[in-house]
Amino acid sequence: MTGQRSDARRNYRRILAVAEAEVARHGAAASLEQVARTAGVGSATVRRHFPTRQALLEAVFQERVQALCERADQLTRADDSRAALLDWLHDLVRYAVSARGLADALTYEPPTDTPADADAQHSCGAALESAATPLLRRALRDEVVRPGVTFHDLLTLAVGIALATEHHTDPAAQADRLFTLTVEGLSPSPRA
Repeated sequence: MTGQRSDARRNYRRILAVAEAEVARHGAAASLEQVARTAGVGSATVRRHFPTRQALLEAVFQERVQALCERADQLTRADDSRAALLDWLHDLVRYAVSARGLADALTYEPPTDTPADADAQHSCGAALESAATPLLRRALRDEVVRPGVTFHDLLTLAVGIALATEHHTDPAAQADRLFTLTVEGLSPSPRA
């Protein structure tokens, strides 16, 4: 946004603030037209700043995703690689449950074996993958996670739990329960 006119920067901030509120209310299905009306700009202005719904969702969740990336970095220094990976994955599940629409935003990014283009490299999924891969590699190396588990497996698991519990009376409690059940199958605790 460097070099943008001050009114363009103000529009961007206003659109993003309105989008955050709309996504919190309606999830990933928030109306871009409603965002434009509430922000007091035209639909073309919204699309100029956010050419796709995915681009808007990426911007809405940027801070939460950055916090998850920082948490992964902190956990790389933990002694127990299993606990570190599971703590991070649980944080991801909690964020996805509490941030309506985040799970939907992450489902836009199916795994690929091809290098990502420049925009995709800055996506929520790519940022999370980059941050969490060292945790997963260490857990795999220490043989505390089943061989063959990939980051995309973990992301699919977290997204699935978030989406499956979003309409429960207490989605956070149900997600925690499902996460615990999953972990027992994903990485059984070593027997003493």
